[in-house]
This record gives sequence, structure tokens and C-alpha cells, in this order.
Amino acid sequence: MTSPALKTSIVGSGPRKTVFLHGLLGRGKNFTRIAKGLGDVAQTLLVDLPNHGGSYWTETFDYRAMADIAAETVTEYAAGERVAVIGHSMGGKIAMLLALRHPHLVSKLVVLDIAPGESKGSFEVLMDSMLALPLGDYSTRSQADADLAVNVPETGTRAFLLQNLSLSKTGNSWEPNLAMLRAHLPEIMGWPGAEGSFDEPVLWVAGGKSPYITEADIEPMRRLFPRMRRVVMKGAGHWVHAEKPDETVYLLRGFLSAD
Repeated sequence: MTSPALKTSIVGSGPRKTVFLHGLLGRGKNFTRIAKGLGDVAQTLLVDLPNHGGSYWTETFDYRAMADIAAETVTEYAAGERVAVIGHSMGGKIAMLLALRHPHLVSKLVVLDIAPGESKGSFEVLMDSMLALPLGDYSTRSQADADLAVNVPETGTRAFLLQNLSLSKTGNSWEPNLAMLRAHLPEIMGWPGAEGSFDEPVLWVAGGKSPYITEADIEPMRRLFPRMRRVVMKGAGHWVHAEKPDETVYLLRGFLSAD
């Protein structure tokens, strides 16, 4: 059964078709700066995954289903070509499963700061803090920011979270399906398992200060992706592309341009 269309946008006019899949509580436009930096070597499709941004909501969360939904979007965009798929965090897990389940669609894979296994992060605190905000009390984003700062002191993290707040005269709301995502956070932080292998080039980028990838993840990653090359971005945390955008563009340009 065909799923409803996801919200997408296209950046760049280069010869290589590329698809970006964002992480939990993100959206396609988070990768705009990176996509513009690749604009002469790649045409990039920025995707709002289900339950995020402008895309539709689902009643539950399942990584295999998300990978198959993403595959429908890639199929339509690719028009018979194979594309490079780049995924961060949750989107990285979806990208890995997309490559493993639909290898005919994917020419290259980039996985940003996530591994094929259980992930350890602080999203419980972040999401609970978001859900506790009295959205109806706010007329400005700065009011929400002040309340969120009680439990989320990092300015950049709050800005990332509050991009998801829709302020409207008819009522304020979160654009993501926040309650469902929080309820299914164990599945999102987990990994459904995967069989087989993806035998095309894979770039695996870890943030040097991030806890999301450990030495124990290397062997299972290599088993699924035997042509994997691992790069550690020194000084970067989990949001590698946001913290080190120029370095990320440099890495991706080289990887996408290589034959």
C-alpha cells in the first residue's frame, strides 16, 4: 500500500541525486546549509520524515516501516537512478535499513553519529520538558524558551527543539507527533535488527565528543556494511552537521564525488 506523500524540498543542481534523512525532532530543512554546500555536486532532496515537520503522523513507530516509507519517496525522486542517502541519528537508522532492505535504490550511504544498535541519549528529559510546557500561555517563542531553559540550559538545544513549536492565533501546538514519539522512545532508541549486508560505499561519521558510537559498534557496523569507512569528527557532539558544517560539507563532497 502506498503511503501519503512526505513533505520534501530540493536544494542544489549538481549531477548526483542525494537524499537527507533527519534525526528525532528534526526536519529536512536542518540540512539546508549542508545541501547548499553540496549544490554544485549534488541535487539534494530534504525530507520531513513521518511525525515530523510538515509530514503526516502515524499511530506507532516502527523502523522497518519507516525505511519502507522512505523508500517510496526515494523511488519517486530517483526516477530509476540510484541515489546517495545521508541520515543522522534516527534518520541514520532509517537510512541503514533503507539501504539493507532496498539496495537497488542506494548507490552510497552516509551515517551521521549513530550505530545499528541500542542508543544512549538524553531525549527523555528533552521530550518530557517539551510536553510539560503550557503552550496555551505563550504569545512569543521567547516565552517558551524561558520556561524550557529551566530543564534544558543549552541555548542551541532549545533552539533546535523550539523550531518545532507552531504559534498561531487559533492555538499553539507542536508540529511533531510528540506524545507518540515519547511513548515509543524505547523503539526509537533501539534497533530492530537486520539481515544481509549492503555492499556499496558507506561513510560512517562519529562525533568525537558524542556517546552515540562506541568501539563495540564497529564490528556489527562492519558486518552489515563491509565497505564502511569510519571518520571521527574531533570536537563535535551528536549534531555533527550543525556543529561542524564546513567540515561535514568537505567530507561529503569528497565522498559523493568519488567514483
